[in-house]
Amino acid sequence: MKLNMIKAMALGACAFLTVGTASAETLRVGMECTYAPFNYRTADGELAGYDVDVAKGVAEIIGADLEFVCQEWSGMIPALLANKFDLVVASMSITEQRLEKIDFSIPYRDSIGRIIGKSSKDYKLFDETGVAIPENFSGLRVGLERASTYANWFEAKLPEADVVFYDSSEAQYLDLRNGRVDLIMTNPMKAYLRFLSKDEGDGYGFASPAIDEVKYFGTGVGIGLLQGQPELKKRLDDALTQLIKTDKLTEYSLKIFPFPIYN
Repeated sequence: MKLNMIKAMALGACAFLTVGTASAETLRVGMECTYAPFNYRTADGELAGYDVDVAKGVAEIIGADLEFVCQEWSGMIPALLANKFDLVVASMSITEQRLEKIDFSIPYRDSIGRIIGKSSKDYKLFDETGVAIPENFSGLRVGLERASTYANWFEAKLPEADVVFYDSSEAQYLDLRNGRVDLIMTNPMKAYLRFLSKDEGDGYGFASPAIDEVKYFGTGVGIGLLQGQPELKKRLDDALTQLIKTDKLTEYSLKIFPFPIYN
């Protein structure tokens, strides 16, 4: 794979007290703040999305205030390790590689990936069993977000692929439309809402089956936290379990999608 950096996003921080009382603990939550529909700014500058709803739902149950910290994706785990925030609620998949550095709550969202390209192209990138055909990727440029599970999957499964790395998902879509890359791999839920269901996505579609290999995409998306905090992890797990049992995660899902994104 080659290194082809598009442009780095500047780090920014923004604090919003959301729930709890004046005497409650404050938990700093790291997220991209640009990853719609999971965590992003509205036209009014407020943070919204599935991750934000989950963070607020958990905070309400455990009785904490929240301070959201906007962080570039590639530096998310280093920033957590540097104590720039206490939690990561940023659609981060639970993987063995990440568990070597940080801990996670139980999952609050499923984690899969799909490849997107022009509908008019008969790519035939995968066989009938869903296994990638390396030679059929020859001559195709694939856009991937840097430090993502999708990048890890390509490195392991298709190391000879012509990959272009991006520091934001928005740049991926722009270059796909402009023809600078032939394909991108990303979250299919986000891709449907952000691109495929809109006019700008006309003529594009999924060029792969759903890819859900646990080794690379993990068991789902969880809340990241520093290792060695069993009490905090239990509180997070208990709160998420309550959100699952009361169908709150489904409620959060249906605000955005016509289907639940946690099973």
